[in-house]
Amino acid sequence: MAVPKKKTSPSRRGMRRSHQALSADAHQECGNCGEIKRPHHVCPRCGHYDGREVAAGDKLKGVVRV
Repeated sequence: MAVPKKKTSPSRRGMRRSHQALSADAHQECGNCGEIKRPHHVCPRCGHYDGREVAAGDKLKGVVRV
């Protein structure tokens, strides 16, 4: 079994883990009602997308509000 000869320094360990950080979720304001929503998603409050109503706002399921 392979065993490292020397202890990995905190700097090298941090460089290896640098890409593992969690990124913040993107949110933007709905142009119709001002509710916070995910980009390129139908607004959960009013049902608008790209300037037009595509779904009834009260019938949407799986709503995540921030």
